[in-house]
Amino acid sequence: MPADIVAGRNWVTILTSMFMHGGWMHILGNMLFFWVFGPEIEDVMGPVRYVVFYLLGGLASTIAQVVIDPTSTVPNLGASGAIAGVMGAFLITYPRDRIRTVLLFGWFAQVTFVPAILLVGLWFLTQVFSEVGALLEMQKGGVAYIAHVGGFIFGMVTARLFESRRRRAEQGLES
Repeated sequence: MPADIVAGRNWVTILTSMFMHGGWMHILGNMLFFWVFGPEIEDVMGPVRYVVFYLLGGLASTIAQVVIDPTSTVPNLGASGAIAGVMGAFLITYPRDRIRTVLLFGWFAQVTFVPAILLVGLWFLTQVFSEVGALLEMQKGGVAYIAHVGGFIFGMVTARLFESRRRRAEQGLES
């Protein structure tokens, strides 16, 4: 809970909350995004840097949520903020990539490739507008949109710092 963190209590929950979820749909949704974006980012960072990046992304997302609503007593949980960091890193690392996506048109479905910048960018804008909508309606509880935004921005800003030396050498950034 942000109020606990601000009061200096239960700091370990900043880490442990990343591994808890609010139900099956929450964890399945997170794992879908993790499966789509995670392996490629782990490949460019290496396993150790990736774990550090992921955990710091979760920390950044929690800090963002605490800053926006420090008196909240609504528990924050889930891997969404850390996974948003992975998505931000994906957008920086593979801006021209295309992601296989199922598009639904009423009863019809079509599998197609959608540019990552469009798919991830639309997701990000949805998070921003959802937070604005929640603020305007003064809602309490529900989805921690700012945690998603904070994690995503963390991923975009720091992705290149976590790339492996091999990857940086391949791009001519390191000798």
